Amino acid sequence: MTLDQSFSIAVIGMMMVLFVWGRLRYDVVAALALLAALALGLVPTKDAFKGFSDDIVIIVGSALVVSAAVARSGIIERALSHVAPYVRSTQMQITLLVFSVAVMSAIIKNIGALAMMLPIAYQLARRSGNSPSIFLMPMAFASLLGGIVTLVGTSPNIIVARVREELTGRPFEMFDFAPVGLGLALAGCLFLCVGYRLLPRDRQGAASLEQALDISDYVTEVQVPQRSALAGKTISELKALAEGEVDVVAILRSKTRVSAPFPDAGLRPGDILLLRGEPKALERVVAQGGLQLDADQRPTHSRGTLDQITVSEAIVGPVSLLTGRSVGEIELHERYRVNLLAVSRSGERFRERLRNITLRTGDVVVLQGDEKILPERMRELGLMPLVGRALTLGSARKGWITGAILLATVVAIALNLVPVSVAFFGAAALLVTFRAISPRDAYDSIEWPILVMLAALIPVSDTLRSTGTTDLLAGWLASIGMLLPGWGALALILVSAMAVTPFLNNAATVLVVAPIGASFAKSLGYSPDAFLMAVAIGAACDFLTPIGHQCNTLVMGPGGYRFGDYARLGAPLSLLVILLGVPLIMLVWPLR
Repeated sequence: MTLDQSFSIAVIGMMMVLFVWGRLRYDVVAALALLAALALGLVPTKDAFKGFSDDIVIIVGSALVVSAAVARSGIIERALSHVAPYVRSTQMQITLLVFSVAVMSAIIKNIGALAMMLPIAYQLARRSGNSPSIFLMPMAFASLLGGIVTLVGTSPNIIVARVREELTGRPFEMFDFAPVGLGLALAGCLFLCVGYRLLPRDRQGAASLEQALDISDYVTEVQVPQRSALAGKTISELKALAEGEVDVVAILRSKTRVSAPFPDAGLRPGDILLLRGEPKALERVVAQGGLQLDADQRPTHSRGTLDQITVSEAIVGPVSLLTGRSVGEIELHERYRVNLLAVSRSGERFRERLRNITLRTGDVVVLQGDEKILPERMRELGLMPLVGRALTLGSARKGWITGAILLATVVAIALNLVPVSVAFFGAAALLVTFRAISPRDAYDSIEWPILVMLAALIPVSDTLRSTGTTDLLAGWLASIGMLLPGWGALALILVSAMAVTPFLNNAATVLVVAPIGASFAKSLGYSPDAFLMAVAIGAACDFLTPIGHQCNTLVMGPGGYRFGDYARLGAPLSLLVILLGVPLIMLVWPLR
């Protein structure tokens, strides 16, 4: 072993130790590893930051923007809204959530797919009286399984594709992962639909600031347009659409007012409705019923700009200009270019129109305005902003635009019309251009620490190749692999990647283990494709810890899970992946 090889192993080893120690953020650890590699002369200065221009960083960042736009569009909620009311039993709810997350994870990045489905899981848990912990871990594991089906489902697949391109001149393509990935995803999801019983049922998630607010009695004002799906329907049909989570306080028709209308009262085009409920339920009724918020007729942003309207909650303070006055009196829109969307006052049901409500200190209001000026306007009005939480009431939902761009992106990748990086970067740019997501939300959706970690680790992991360390480690593995049959050597690489992932992060695992696996295969006279596929699957399938993948980490707090809970469900699932994955890989990607 040469001195450079020793240094390379030492840098990677110390990086793993720091990852396990957990006192430093993973992006900081990666940056320190890059600095150490530079100081030791392992990485030339001119190559120090080549990772920031790598296609992997572009693809992962762009995929997160696309995922956020899909979540904002409400496409998923609308697709599941027709099914969810008929799913009553816990097992059927688990089945719906698990397979939905898996399918979505094959199309968009798995962390984005999981984040989109979490609100639906909370909703089903609340209705059925179950703890969310029953749903969340199976969903996280399903997102990992779905991610291995396509190139863009998870970061390890993207990285393995690049390693293969460096070795053979041709990367794995969009659906090269599908034959093996579909088999594993189907078997794994079927197991999760039964295996969820292994989880403890007494786990309670940590309460968030958003949950602590628990504001569920907002009143908002909407109009029934001519083309509304609710035009000609009854109050009971509107409540059925809202799944009982929204009340109709009053109907305003011409100069008449019907307070507390009966369930069989009809809805006519032009009617103004006062609706009461929590923001997400109100927004769902507005979107699915084709209703129009009164504020939609009063634009708050400048024409020709990409800056979107934003929505914010605030408390009316004691010195606020709104205290003791209505928004009609102070001409809120005309003078401040801000709209009042909803009002909540504890213990009181409003029956007058929003612009006529005399506000008091302590009232909670939802305001809509241009994202650049709304904070300043709230300060001028003497309003105290509440904790930031995602509100879609009053935000534009451009589901058809988002769906069309997403479909075009998948088709372009599948037909090899453009490189994956160009397709996803283009999709992100178009989504911002067509206001399916605001520039601010697009930047907020990107997990910058993940991108920094990837960019820093690319040159660090390359030191294993440039110093010949991969060939050295592959030789050591080959001495063991020579004693094993082909399937045993393949299983060795799969298990190695699976074992390293909890300590090194799945993306980092592929950067380190994939070159070793390829060299290992070459030394044994096998094709590298099968071994690269094994590395991708092993790195993507960390079911034993909450730290190996962001999806597992995302559900730990809300599910109230302990570290050991992951192994209760994850150990048998990992064994299933190994026992089924090895023969599937050998069937699709022959060793010779």
